[in-house]
Amino acid sequence: MNAIATRLPAILRHKAVLAWLVVAAVWIAASLLTRGFGAYGHLRYLLELAAVIGLVAAGQTLVVIGGGIDLAVGAVITVTAILLPLLSWDPTGLVGVAATLLVAAGIGFLNGLGIAALRVHPLIMTLAMATLLQGLLVIVAGGSAITVRNPVVEWLGSARPAGVPVGILLWLVVSAGVLVLLHRTAVGARIFAFGTSPLAARLSGVDIGRTTVLLYTLSGLMAGIAGVLVLGMNRQGYVGIGDPYLLTSIAAVVLGGTSILGGRGTYAGTIPGAILLVTITALITVVNASPGWRSILFGGLILGLLLLSGREARR
Repeated sequence: MNAIATRLPAILRHKAVLAWLVVAAVWIAASLLTRGFGAYGHLRYLLELAAVIGLVAAGQTLVVIGGGIDLAVGAVITVTAILLPLLSWDPTGLVGVAATLLVAAGIGFLNGLGIAALRVHPLIMTLAMATLLQGLLVIVAGGSAITVRNPVVEWLGSARPAGVPVGILLWLVVSAGVLVLLHRTAVGARIFAFGTSPLAARLSGVDIGRTTVLLYTLSGLMAGIAGVLVLGMNRQGYVGIGDPYLLTSIAAVVLGGTSILGGRGTYAGTIPGAILLVTITALITVVNASPGWRSILFGGLILGLLLLSGREARR
């Protein structure tokens, strides 16, 4: 008991634990002050929305810990949502999903290859890729929405085994995989080493190029999975459908305690970060503010939480 009491202050200061405590406090306060907020159905719906952000932020967390950033995730989601309906010719729907995820991972692979081989800064490389993809999507889809008819996608968007949406279950599986990768494998150790000091990691024998390509390939794959889930929930893909998830994925990572400079953090903090962002959006919607004021309030609250939490360590 004494050992637990001694370690309790350190545990409470852990950024991931702090993020979970903030989520719990906000949920309790909102349940007491807002009618219907604490209902099981409403909380389940919030988690279902958070699952999309959490999936995108899974790849973003890996990239940020590795000292980079991926500004192409929103475009990858849009590519997935538009390309998948066009590839859903297989009666089972599996071929279309697999091919689309392969394309998403391929986009991430090209990002990593450009950063590793051509020495292009991650900010420039991923932004250029996002701009290129947006242009191609406008040419392919124009301004029209494309309806999906794919059994797998429809199942992902509507099925609720034991009353739990499939999207939440998928998020749990991906979360477990990312946490194991980061904290229980040699690859995770190399990612942290690379993010802390690329030079020291290279001198220690870490293959910088291979690690970079792996990180951005995983980020593209995670964004693709999120795109499939978004498509299942909306049943239509259109240009710009993935745009809202770019900044929210980065915000979830930083709110969860991961250093934007790389080398420190955990996906265990990104998870509550994603939930907190969705909760803030829901609370702003409750006050029935105009779209302009919603954006101002949302951005202000995120900035305030970041400043209050002191996420970025001094260097």
